[in-house]
Amino acid sequence: MQGHPYPCRLMQALIKHHAGPGLQLTTRSKPTPGPREVLIRVKKVGICGTDRHIWEWDKWAAGRIPVGIITGHEFVGIIEQVGSAVTNYKPGLRVSAEGHITAWKDFNSRTGNAHIASDTKIIGIDRDGCFAEYVCVPEENVWPVHESIPDKVAAVLDPLGNAVHTVMAANVSAKTVVVTGTGIIGLMSITVAKAAGASRIFATDIDPRRRALAKKLGAVEAFDPRDNAWIGEVRKACKGEGADVLLEMSGAESALSQGLGALRNGGTAALLGLFKGPITFDINSLVIFKGATLLGVNGRKMFETWYQMEELLLSGRLELEEIITHEVPLSEFERGHELMIRGEGIKVVMAVG
Repeated sequence: MQGHPYPCRLMQALIKHHAGPGLQLTTRSKPTPGPREVLIRVKKVGICGTDRHIWEWDKWAAGRIPVGIITGHEFVGIIEQVGSAVTNYKPGLRVSAEGHITAWKDFNSRTGNAHIASDTKIIGIDRDGCFAEYVCVPEENVWPVHESIPDKVAAVLDPLGNAVHTVMAANVSAKTVVVTGTGIIGLMSITVAKAAGASRIFATDIDPRRRALAKKLGAVEAFDPRDNAWIGEVRKACKGEGADVLLEMSGAESALSQGLGALRNGGTAALLGLFKGPITFDINSLVIFKGATLLGVNGRKMFETWYQMEELLLSGRLELEEIITHEVPLSEFERGHELMIRGEGIKVVMAVG
């Protein structure tokens, strides 16, 4: 609150406490905002697939995440204090934030592509994140949250933005779409594609629960990818040619090959899913001879995607209630992560304050 003397300089924070599985809830010093930063009192946070990698301490996490860092990058909260040079925001405002931080000086930042800036630092990965009572972010990264958007949705604008970016990059309006992989962002992409005017949406996933939810959210059919027959079924349903658009959300090598097989000649594939390592697929048949367009999608466009997200949410056409399945207090962080890892929960939100 404005005018608060900030007598308590400590806070609870969830940290990567050692080079191994798990996290630890501990006490940390409350951060102090720099001249162009804002201090945000965190209300709710979302557990992401990236947080699973950090929890399990896989090869990627071990090579990227510094031990001792406060994790987490999806959140909503209230501005509590602003730096001396902050001009756009005041304490008391409910906000989220873009988690990719750049100095806005490199080529991409200066030409409308700051989401792929060469100097990007990500909260919860390269600098302290939001799984804590407070987090500091630069003024430029703050996103005021519309009053009609509830906290649990505002807490997961980051992954929703990934879905919106992927769908919008592929220009799905009046087109047939295949979504390979119905994890959190894959499911979000289905409701976004439907809202964006996709004519028909097909989905694939090995989990029958996810397939059922995909259909509930707008897919006309959801297939088990362990049976390759689905490729022919999609092609047949799309005039024998194949789907116009592929949204690859799984990061599975087989899903990429299958999805490209279901794509028509001249179609567009937007790739968001991250693969575990180098992959092999028939690029001659599936891309070159098809004349297919492949789009690599990373993060959210700053800040075009955020405006698109807000308008889609305000339109009332996005269905997110059944994707955000669980909410637990920060003190039950172990249960929250286990719900997500076991697949019992889809999107899990933790209440901080």
